[in-house]
Amino acid sequence: MEPVNAAIIYYSATGTVHALARAAAEGAEKAGAHVRLRKVAETAPPQAIDARPEWARHLRDTAGVVEAGLDDLEWADVVLFGTPTRFGNPASPLRAFIETTAGLWFHGKLADKVYSAFTASNTAHGGQESTILALGNTFYHWGGIIVPPGYTNPVQFQMGNPYGTSHVAGDGPPGDVALEAARYQARRAVDTAAALKAGRAA
Repeated sequence: MEPVNAAIIYYSATGTVHALARAAAEGAEKAGAHVRLRKVAETAPPQAIDARPEWARHLRDTAGVVEAGLDDLEWADVVLFGTPTRFGNPASPLRAFIETTAGLWFHGKLADKVYSAFTASNTAHGGQESTILALGNTFYHWGGIIVPPGYTNPVQFQMGNPYGTSHVAGDGPPGDVALEAARYQARRAVDTAAALKAGRAA
Protein backbone atom coordinates (compact mmCIF):
# COMPACT_ATOMS: atom_id res chain seq x y z
CA MET A 1 0.00 0.00 0.00
CA GLU A 2 1.36 3.40 -1.00
CA PRO A 3 1.58 6.05 1.73
CA VAL A 4 -1.24 8.54 2.12
CA ASN A 5 -0.82 11.91 0.38
CA ALA A 6 -1.60 14.80 2.74
CA ALA A 7 -1.98 18.44 1.71
CA ILE A 8 -1.87 21.11 4.42
CA ILE A 9 -3.34 24.20 2.78
CA TYR A 10 -3.56 27.40 4.78
CA TYR A 11 -3.78 31.16 4.85
CA SER A 12 -1.93 33.17 7.49
CA ALA A 13 -1.52 36.91 7.73
CA THR A 14 0.87 37.27 10.65
CA GLY A 15 2.11 33.73 11.31
CA THR A 16 -0.25 32.14 13.81
CA VAL A 17 -1.99 29.79 11.38
CA HIS A 18 1.33 29.20 9.63
CA ALA A 19 2.72 27.82 12.91
CA LEU A 20 -0.30 25.52 13.28
CA ALA A 21 0.07 24.40 9.66
CA ARG A 22 3.72 23.51 10.18
CA ALA A 23 2.78 21.46 13.25
CA ALA A 24 0.05 19.72 11.27
CA ALA A 25 2.59 18.89 8.55
CA GLU A 26 4.88 17.40 11.21
CA GLY A 27 2.03 15.26 12.54
CA ALA A 28 1.11 14.04 9.08
CA GLU A 29 4.71 13.14 8.31
CA LYS A 30 5.05 11.22 11.58
CA ALA A 31 1.93 9.28 10.60
CA GLY A 32 3.77 8.19 7.44
CA ALA A 33 2.17 10.50 4.89
CA HIS A 34 3.74 12.24 1.93
CA VAL A 35 3.08 15.89 2.80
CA ARG A 36 2.71 19.10 0.85
CA LEU A 37 2.61 22.28 2.94
CA ARG A 38 0.99 24.99 0.83
CA LYS A 39 -0.09 28.58 1.41
CA VAL A 40 -2.83 30.25 -0.59
CA ALA A 41 -2.08 33.44 -2.48
CA GLU A 42 -2.32 36.73 -0.62
CA THR A 43 -5.12 38.90 -1.99
CA ALA A 44 -4.87 41.99 0.23
CA PRO A 45 -3.61 45.22 -1.34
CA PRO A 46 -0.02 46.24 -0.52
CA GLN A 47 -1.14 49.32 1.39
CA ALA A 48 -3.14 47.16 3.82
CA ILE A 49 -0.22 44.79 4.33
CA ASP A 50 2.32 47.58 4.77
CA ALA A 51 0.11 49.22 7.40
CA ARG A 52 0.85 46.27 9.72
CA PRO A 53 4.58 45.56 10.07
CA GLU A 54 3.98 42.01 11.38
CA TRP A 55 1.88 41.21 8.30
CA ALA A 56 4.53 42.49 5.88
CA ARG A 57 7.25 40.67 7.85
CA HIS A 58 5.39 37.35 7.75
CA LEU A 59 4.83 37.70 4.02
CA ARG A 60 8.58 38.12 3.53
CA ASP A 61 9.44 35.30 5.92
CA THR A 62 7.23 32.80 4.08
CA ALA A 63 8.15 33.83 0.54
CA GLY A 64 9.63 30.37 0.02
CA VAL A 65 6.45 28.46 0.86
CA VAL A 66 4.89 27.11 -2.33
CA GLU A 67 1.44 28.47 -3.20
CA ALA A 68 -1.43 26.00 -3.31
CA GLY A 69 -2.68 24.81 -6.67
CA LEU A 70 -5.53 22.62 -7.81
CA ASP A 71 -3.05 19.81 -8.43
CA ASP A 72 -2.39 19.69 -4.68
CA LEU A 73 -6.05 18.94 -4.02
CA GLU A 74 -6.25 16.34 -6.76
CA TRP A 75 -3.07 14.64 -5.50
CA ALA A 76 -4.14 14.48 -1.87
CA ASP A 77 -5.96 11.69 -0.07
CA VAL A 78 -6.41 13.96 2.95
CA VAL A 79 -6.54 17.75 3.12
CA LEU A 80 -6.27 19.94 6.20
CA PHE A 81 -7.29 23.56 5.73
CA GLY A 82 -6.07 26.28 8.08
CA THR A 83 -7.39 29.81 8.28
CA PRO A 84 -7.78 32.71 10.68
CA THR A 85 -11.37 33.52 11.44
CA ARG A 86 -12.82 36.59 9.77
CA PHE A 87 -16.17 37.60 11.28
CA GLY A 88 -16.81 33.94 12.09
CA ASN A 89 -15.89 32.73 8.60
CA PRO A 90 -12.76 31.55 6.77
CA ALA A 91 -10.48 34.33 5.53
CA SER A 92 -11.22 35.54 2.01
CA PRO A 93 -7.88 34.39 0.47
CA LEU A 94 -8.69 30.80 1.43
CA ARG A 95 -12.24 31.18 0.14
CA ALA A 96 -10.86 32.62 -3.11
CA PHE A 97 -8.76 29.49 -3.56
CA ILE A 98 -11.68 27.20 -2.72
CA GLU A 99 -13.82 28.97 -5.29
CA THR A 100 -11.42 27.90 -8.05
CA THR A 101 -12.17 24.23 -7.43
CA ALA A 102 -15.43 23.90 -9.39
CA GLY A 103 -13.79 21.91 -12.19
CA LEU A 104 -12.37 19.33 -9.80
CA TRP A 105 -15.67 19.15 -7.93
CA PHE A 106 -17.71 18.73 -11.13
CA HIS A 107 -15.57 15.77 -12.19
CA GLY A 108 -15.81 14.13 -8.77
CA LYS A 109 -12.13 14.62 -7.97
CA LEU A 110 -12.73 16.10 -4.53
CA ALA A 111 -15.12 13.39 -3.33
CA ASP A 112 -14.23 10.62 -0.89
CA LYS A 113 -11.17 12.39 0.47
CA VAL A 114 -10.66 13.10 4.17
CA TYR A 115 -10.96 16.76 5.22
CA SER A 116 -10.25 18.54 8.48
CA ALA A 117 -9.76 22.18 9.50
CA PHE A 118 -8.01 24.37 12.05
CA THR A 119 -8.17 28.06 12.87
CA ALA A 120 -7.15 30.99 15.06
CA SER A 121 -8.88 34.14 16.24
CA ASN A 122 -7.74 37.18 18.18
CA THR A 123 -10.08 36.50 21.09
CA ALA A 124 -11.40 33.37 22.80
CA HIS A 125 -14.89 33.82 21.38
CA GLY A 126 -13.92 35.23 18.02
CA GLY A 127 -15.69 32.69 15.81
CA GLN A 128 -13.36 29.69 15.95
CA GLU A 129 -16.06 27.03 15.90
CA SER A 130 -18.19 28.79 13.30
CA THR A 131 -15.17 29.15 11.00
CA ILE A 132 -14.45 25.42 11.12
CA LEU A 133 -18.14 24.61 10.66
CA ALA A 134 -18.30 27.00 7.69
CA LEU A 135 -15.49 25.07 6.00
CA GLY A 136 -17.51 21.93 6.67
CA ASN A 137 -20.23 23.30 4.38
CA THR A 138 -17.73 23.14 1.51
CA PHE A 139 -16.62 19.63 2.44
CA TYR A 140 -20.24 18.46 2.34
CA HIS A 141 -20.64 19.81 -1.19
CA TRP A 142 -17.45 18.06 -2.26
CA GLY A 143 -18.64 14.73 -0.87
CA GLY A 144 -15.76 14.69 1.59
CA ILE A 145 -15.28 12.67 4.75
CA ILE A 146 -14.89 15.10 7.65
CA VAL A 147 -12.56 13.97 10.42
CA PRO A 148 -12.46 16.24 13.47
CA PRO A 149 -10.15 15.61 16.42
CA GLY A 150 -13.09 15.28 18.80
CA TYR A 151 -12.20 14.50 22.39
CA THR A 152 -10.10 11.49 21.39
CA ASN A 153 -6.81 12.64 22.89
CA PRO A 154 -5.94 14.24 26.26
CA VAL A 155 -4.60 17.36 24.54
CA GLN A 156 -8.10 18.14 23.24
CA PHE A 157 -9.36 18.43 26.81
CA GLN A 158 -6.66 21.01 27.47
CA MET A 159 -7.38 22.95 24.28
CA GLY A 160 -11.14 22.57 24.48
CA ASN A 161 -12.15 22.43 20.81
CA PRO A 162 -13.38 19.11 19.36
CA TYR A 163 -14.14 20.71 15.97
CA GLY A 164 -10.51 21.35 15.09
CA THR A 165 -7.35 22.85 16.50
CA SER A 166 -7.80 26.52 17.39
CA HIS A 167 -5.69 29.17 19.03
CA VAL A 168 -6.30 32.58 20.57
CA ALA A 169 -3.77 34.76 18.78
CA GLY A 170 -4.26 37.57 21.29
CA ASP A 171 -2.54 35.36 23.87
CA GLY A 172 0.63 35.18 21.77
CA PRO A 173 2.08 32.55 19.42
CA PRO A 174 0.76 28.97 19.61
CA GLY A 175 2.30 27.11 22.53
CA ASP A 176 2.92 23.43 23.16
CA VAL A 177 -0.74 22.52 23.67
CA ALA A 178 -1.99 24.10 20.43
CA LEU A 179 0.92 22.76 18.39
CA GLU A 180 0.48 19.23 19.75
CA ALA A 181 -3.25 19.49 19.05
CA ALA A 182 -2.47 20.32 15.41
CA ARG A 183 -0.03 17.42 15.16
CA TYR A 184 -2.57 15.05 16.66
CA GLN A 185 -5.39 16.27 14.41
CA ALA A 186 -3.24 15.67 11.33
CA ARG A 187 -2.22 12.20 12.52
CA ARG A 188 -5.85 11.27 13.13
CA ALA A 189 -6.87 12.52 9.68
CA VAL A 190 -4.00 10.65 8.00
CA ASP A 191 -4.73 7.44 9.92
CA THR A 192 -8.37 7.63 8.82
CA ALA A 193 -7.39 8.23 5.20
CA ALA A 194 -4.96 5.31 5.37
CA ALA A 195 -7.68 3.00 6.67
CA LEU A 196 -10.02 4.10 3.89
CA LYS A 197 -7.32 3.64 1.28
CA ALA A 198 -6.52 0.16 2.55
CA GLY A 199 -10.20 -0.79 2.65
CA ARG A 200 -10.77 0.34 -0.91
CA ALA A 201 -7.75 -1.61 -2.12
CA ALA A 202 -8.86 -4.82 -0.40
